[in-house]
Amino acid sequence: MNRKCNGLLALTLLAAAHSLQAQVTLPKIFGSGMVLQRDKPLKIWGWASAGHTVQVHFNHQAATTHANANGEWAVTLKPMPAGGPYELDVIAAHDSLVYKNILLGDVWICGGQSNMEFPISGWSKVVNAEQEIAQANHPDIRLFTVEKDMHYLPAKDIKGGQWLACNPDNIAPFSAIAYFFGRKLNQDLHVPIGLISSNWGGTQIQEWMSWDVAKTLPEYKDLNPYDSASMVASWAQARQQYDAAIHNDPGEQQQWYNPATDTTSWDNTPVPNDWSQTKWGAVPGIVWYRKTILLTSAQAQSAATLQLGVIDDNDVTYVNGQQVGAMNNWYTPRSYILPAHLLHEGINTLVVKVVNTGGGAGFESKANEVNLQLAGSSNLPLAGAWLAKPSVLSTQYNLHDTGPNAFPSQLYNAMLAPIIPLTIKGAIWYQGEQNANTLKDARAYAQLFPMMINDWRKQWKDTFPFCWAQLTSFQSSGNNIWPYLREAQHNASSLPQTGEAVITDLGASHDIHPKNKQDVGYRLALSALKVAYHKNGVYTGPTYTSLKITGPYAVLTFANTGSGLIAKGTGTLQEFVVAGADHQFVPAQAVIKGNTVIVSSAQVLHPVAVRYAWKDDVPDANLFNKEGLPASPFRTDKW
Repeated sequence: MNRKCNGLLALTLLAAAHSLQAQVTLPKIFGSGMVLQRDKPLKIWGWASAGHTVQVHFNHQAATTHANANGEWAVTLKPMPAGGPYELDVIAAHDSLVYKNILLGDVWICGGQSNMEFPISGWSKVVNAEQEIAQANHPDIRLFTVEKDMHYLPAKDIKGGQWLACNPDNIAPFSAIAYFFGRKLNQDLHVPIGLISSNWGGTQIQEWMSWDVAKTLPEYKDLNPYDSASMVASWAQARQQYDAAIHNDPGEQQQWYNPATDTTSWDNTPVPNDWSQTKWGAVPGIVWYRKTILLTSAQAQSAATLQLGVIDDNDVTYVNGQQVGAMNNWYTPRSYILPAHLLHEGINTLVVKVVNTGGGAGFESKANEVNLQLAGSSNLPLAGAWLAKPSVLSTQYNLHDTGPNAFPSQLYNAMLAPIIPLTIKGAIWYQGEQNANTLKDARAYAQLFPMMINDWRKQWKDTFPFCWAQLTSFQSSGNNIWPYLREAQHNASSLPQTGEAVITDLGASHDIHPKNKQDVGYRLALSALKVAYHKNGVYTGPTYTSLKITGPYAVLTFANTGSGLIAKGTGTLQEFVVAGADHQFVPAQAVIKGNTVIVSSAQVLHPVAVRYAWKDDVPDANLFNKEGLPASPFRTDKW
């Protein structure tokens, strides 16, 4: 009996061992319903037991190879035209994998931060989301979202993801821009389109480049990804200390909202302002603001509403020691109705606690949006000189981010590197907001962006088409950092096989996530149709090419004028400024003449430089071509 049991056990173990040896796996990017790239050699790869024979069969092609000493194997199939559906069979001894309903078409990587991640409907939703979902029946468009993950070293496989058919049941959480981009390509080209959405909101471009490239940057010279675990552990301890300080805010403990608070150690600071313009800088933390308001008896008895504009990120607001409002929506203007009898004749004390969780911070509206509205009376302006004092700053704790921006290349390692052997047609990109927190960061993008594009192409061993969306219009704080990042993006157009979608007309002043993603995807598709498919037609808006000074006039010449230049809407060109040798820009008159724009100002008799749409928020910028595409913002100077 024992002998028989032992024999059965031995047979069972032998079968299990044989099954283990026969096991073959493919990366998670492969799956039923996927799209493989047409007209290019196709790499299929995976893992099996070392030395094991692996056979791959697809669309009347067969390839055989052996797993190497590390269990890795790969085959390359010959190029095939668009078509399908087909079946992919991978066989290793008695084990096999079968993937069905595979199409041959064009595969696009869709990367970036939150505006690329922005869904048709989910944490936010696009214009006409319900209608878009109902009409999203496109069987030849396939969707794949790479699951978010971080790694300090390149991973062999992504964390997860699944190929889904484009239909009303699947489309809602998918990247809106990627979908609208793919829909346009599918409609125009009549070939299957595979969209791989790999993005993470609030992330810097440094996270999306390989360590081979990132380590060449001076700021990372002392980093070592192999030491990252211990480094992050120390950062986590600092984060705990910082979080405790935020929770037990000294300003709250010492009741800085009390009108009797001693302010002799507080600093004078202007409001509105951005922390990047202050001595403490745009860092996470808490800063308390304070201002006194002198009211007459009649004013104090009026119904009152406190208007503070946009505060980035969170605020708690007090009047005369009483909390009157609080909000955590960083892009929402603050408007607090004051309780009756709270105000009094004489000096009233306004205190605002501002909490920055990261990125830009402070009062970020125009001066006329910060006021006290009194019923039956004109508004009392509150902009100007305030007092301010930080209670907690991340710089006091050697704080480092332990999230996706903690270490360069983390997202590349986890969300791109594992799929890079996959043959693709090209990539689209919408990112940059997180690299525009300071002027220094925005200027650095001029180096980082082409570095990343070239890096991806090197890793893929393919100079594939790369198209991006230029930053749109946003915020009216007056810091004017975004123009420099837009310029850095635009200058990357000098790289081969690149295209840019200008979308400054699609923004929302107080919403960094504008809802019109349809036109963003459409314009990216126009760029791709030109760059990747060499289609004729106008694919971008007017682009500045040269400046000629003729007496008091600055004559600007443009390319990509299409059927002609227009001043959209009002008929009068807006957002042009001109400067002389003193470098002082003033509003200018601008008139279209053929493919040129003639700029002048009575204040500048000898013009030297012109700028167009050179602000963060440019909703009035209206130089377009007749095809309806906006001109890219530009400057003729390098001041």
